[in-house]
Amino acid sequence: MNQEILRTQRPSTEQAFTVLLSPTRRGARLARLLTVAHLGAWGLPSESAAHIVAELAANASVHGRVQGRDFQLRLAVSGQRLRIEVTDTRGDSVPPGPGAVKAPEDDHAENGRGLLIVEALADHWGVVPGPVPRKTVWAEIDLVR
Repeated sequence: MNQEILRTQRPSTEQAFTVLLSPTRRGARLARLLTVAHLGAWGLPSESAAHIVAELAANASVHGRVQGRDFQLRLAVSGQRLRIEVTDTRGDSVPPGPGAVKAPEDDHAENGRGLLIVEALADHWGVVPGPVPRKTVWAEIDLVR
């Protein structure tokens, strides 16, 4: 019920948070925790965003990891939309875009489902290359439905 109430309230028109995190499991976990904390402070629902951030941050720390280079998490509320961006420094390792993500053939595979979760929870998402050597995977959630 609380989420229903929050969805009917109008979020602040402009808010943003950006942080650099180490490309490790700990950094990915911290990204999720910071997302929940900031969205809570802004009075916004955080469940879908927390799952999206967890997947994108995990991908940044596994597939986008470059020794000595952090990944960036950015959360931005503009109007009625939350935009999540995770930027890493492996621009040469670009994931498939929306609609091109496929489930792993092995039902028991331990990975390969992260972007399927992002695709299911986000209203829009995509990948933006550059500037070299970076790439940004972004997702947007409409806050009022």
